[in-house]
Order: sequence, then C-alpha cells, then structure tokens
Amino acid sequence: MHNFKELRVWQKSIDLTVEVYTALSTFPDDEKFGLISQMKRASVSIPSNIAEGAGRNSNKEFKHFLSISLGSIFELETQLIISNRLGLVGDKSTQELNIKITDLQKMIFALEKTIS
Repeated sequence: MHNFKELRVWQKSIDLTVEVYTALSTFPDDEKFGLISQMKRASVSIPSNIAEGAGRNSNKEFKHFLSISLGSIFELETQLIISNRLGLVGDKSTQELNIKITDLQKMIFALEKTIS
C-alpha cells in the first residue's frame, strides 16, 4: 500500500483538476450536461484512480488503476481539443493545459513502468 498523498503524480493531477474546473467556469450554460460534465468527470477520475490504486494490496492492482487514470487523462485531452475547436477554450489556455496534461501522462506512464 502506498501513501497517495505523497505521490507527486497525484498532487499534480489534483492541480490539473482544479485548473480544468477553473477553465470550465467560462463555458456557456448549455454545455453543463455536455462537455462540462464529461471534462469534470475525466479530470476527477485521474487523481481518484491514482488514490484508489495506491490503496490496493498489490502493485498489480495499483498498475491497473494507473492504467484507468491514464485513459481518463487521454479522454480529457480529447475533450479539451474539441472544446478548443468549438471556441469554448482559447488557444493559450488550451496550450497551457495540454503541456500539463502531457507532463502528467508521462508521469503516470513512468510510474506504471516503475511498478512493473
């Protein structure tokens, strides 16, 4: 069992989630049940699965939950691209979030490899 709060990847995923929520506050109300909902769920899923996996009894289970977390971050990246193309998120914000998303993807992938 790992202390998820001490994992830098978990800390950075929490930061990303907060930034996503902040970016979503500018979306129009008619996206409340569309992209806003999807992006919130995907961003919250990232640190949540890291934490759940860290609390499991084996590294195999931890790796499984890291894989789910990685899937969620790729989902979030896709939704951000769609939001940008629809003009809901500006290019600068998209670029800044994409840098953080890419860094976090690399961190999760590296942690998965370390656990193997």
